[in-house]
Amino acid sequence: MKRIIDILPHYKANYNRKDVLVFKDSGKWSPISIDEFISNADLLSYGLMAHGIGPDDKVAIISSNCPEWNFADFAIAQIGAVSVPVYPTMSASDTEFILNDAGVKIAFVLDEELFDKIESIKSNCPELFGIYSFKKLSGRSHWTDLREEGASAPQKDKLDAYKADVKPDQMLTLIYTSGTTGTPKGVMLSHNNLITNVIAAGEVCPVNNNHKVLSFLPLSHIFERMLVYLYLYVGAGVYYAESLETIGENLKEVKPFAFSTVPRLLEKVYDKIVAKGNELTGIKRSLFFWALELGHKFELDGANGWWYEFQLSLANKLIFSKWREALGGEVGVIVSGSAALQPRLARVFTAAKINVLEGYGLTETSPVITVNRLDKGMRKFGSVGPPIRDVEVKIAPDGEVLCKGPNVMLGYYKRQDFTDEVLKDGWLHTGDIGEMDGPLLKITDRKKEIFKTSGGKYIAPQIMENKFKESIYIEQIMVVGENQKHPSALIVPSFDAVKEWAKQKGKSYSSNVELCNSSDVQALIQSEVDKLNAGFGHYEMIKKFCLMPAEWSVATGELTPKLSLKRRVIQEKFNNNIEAFYRNA
Repeated sequence: MKRIIDILPHYKANYNRKDVLVFKDSGKWSPISIDEFISNADLLSYGLMAHGIGPDDKVAIISSNCPEWNFADFAIAQIGAVSVPVYPTMSASDTEFILNDAGVKIAFVLDEELFDKIESIKSNCPELFGIYSFKKLSGRSHWTDLREEGASAPQKDKLDAYKADVKPDQMLTLIYTSGTTGTPKGVMLSHNNLITNVIAAGEVCPVNNNHKVLSFLPLSHIFERMLVYLYLYVGAGVYYAESLETIGENLKEVKPFAFSTVPRLLEKVYDKIVAKGNELTGIKRSLFFWALELGHKFELDGANGWWYEFQLSLANKLIFSKWREALGGEVGVIVSGSAALQPRLARVFTAAKINVLEGYGLTETSPVITVNRLDKGMRKFGSVGPPIRDVEVKIAPDGEVLCKGPNVMLGYYKRQDFTDEVLKDGWLHTGDIGEMDGPLLKITDRKKEIFKTSGGKYIAPQIMENKFKESIYIEQIMVVGENQKHPSALIVPSFDAVKEWAKQKGKSYSSNVELCNSSDVQALIQSEVDKLNAGFGHYEMIKKFCLMPAEWSVATGELTPKLSLKRRVIQEKFNNNIEAFYRNA
């Protein structure tokens, strides 16, 4: 298997299950068989060909996860065209830039809101001539219109010829990294980049053709997209969650063996569990927090000894079994990626027999470079695991992680200057700082995010932020202080947890602003900061902080679509608050 388009015939020949893709429609889970999948992809290919789309032409997909996303993806790929996934949440100006930079000719969109957004910029996109929705909209072109055009005039011989001509080193997709700074850059990934990543990651992934998986991270991002290719490759059934808000309900309905997540979502799951524990009373409360404390001490491979293991088996029966039930009862593995995971989360969930395997990679590496495995000695809390097969990792003299392998991108689209900056002698310079712990890689920070205080001390903000988010009262945090005497922090409180704390004290707040200005809340957060500061050197300790009255989000511009902090945006937006930390300092 050398191309992504080989996955569908491979699935049919080896698994042929009836629930290859499953979505919820009108309250009912509706399965799509591999035959339906292949038929939809082929008919859509015919429709695209009827409109003159062929090899190297660019077609955008702007939608949340749904089977139609996959139909379009394979339909585009098997005629040698190039898919350009765009986050639905991206601004109109960034979307316009991408459509023009890529030269997109046809765009698939999910719904009316996205249709209107693309139509509003269409006159500024000279190459774009067609917009098709995945949802049925009155008076708008629907993807089935294109499929029916294809069905009425199938060009099987031409499609077969196009499929045969698709080369492994040919561009499959053009993915624009939203990044935390600057204009989006188009990452060119080939069939070979993706299929080698799928096969190598598949060798160490415990998912197989007996399993169901739940998918909710955006297919627009390479992490979830590669994993869906992997699930198809190993013969699993892919169930699409209705939305981020329904994940809890969908987990119970689907009972998946696996799902992928980003740390931010796993933190929210954990915080909800702890909040429920706080509502308990008496012996139930005592047992809950006994189990939780036990889980935080968990070490792999029985390293804690027989007495600990005996206690843990009791905790699993009495407490952690309820955690597993809340996730559907059959989750064997959760894959975490896209950002650094707090080691304590991997530790406590694994203690609860929910294996959290953290991996590491970039859009530019298709994406997996390393991943923890279930095998003894091949995972460690706080590491991102060993490299997958045929991928090499080395640490540069300045600590930067370098990567070489078949997963490394073709380059940045129309930007040889950017390509030359990061690709040198075949090695991709990742921009991350790390170290090797035996065969395992540990990421310590982003090279560009590390800053120096006026006293010449280096601060790694990501490590500090992860530690401070261990507090149930701290939802989000950004550490600042470049060229200043000391680090400070912008902190978004966990409003639900703080309100619950206030309720127990007989206090209440009419708004988040009043909550943040409360001297009692300030004192609460100060006590948490003091407690967590104790784990850092004197020069690293947060001396001042400011409470933010609104959570940072993709919609308000402080987070990227994969929920990473947009540091430059936050810095500019709250510059007055940051300057106040150091006024008269």
